[in-house]
Amino acid sequence: MTDQPYTDEDLRAEAAHQHRILAADPDFMGIGEMMDGSEIDSTGTTWDQLGDGEFDAAQRAIDDLLGKAADVSDWAINLGADGLEPDEEHVDIAGARIHFAFDPSMPEEMRASVIAAVHAATAEGAQR
Repeated sequence: MTDQPYTDEDLRAEAAHQHRILAADPDFMGIGEMMDGSEIDSTGTTWDQLGDGEFDAAQRAIDDLLGKAADVSDWAINLGADGLEPDEEHVDIAGARIHFAFDPSMPEEMRASVIAAVHAATAEGAQR
């Protein structure tokens, strides 16, 4: 029993609910404002250095991607609450994708070992 009228799970559920709402309806004009001055990873230039038509097309494409984004609100809140950070690596198998999240203190070699073990296990399962 806690000294609060709610549990940690209640807090996580409400945070996920609010995360879901905030992500569900992106502000189109806000997308453009956030792009302004932000670097394009592949070129090192910024979005606002594009021509008007190119910038508008990119803004529409980003809005479309945000609209299609999977609802991972519960997952995101729980990762943060558990102190985990997502890893860029993933494993694809038979129409599924496995993503990884690790404690920040986990050594890189151990992370790589876990990912390799999942790769091996999924490859073995695919051969059956």
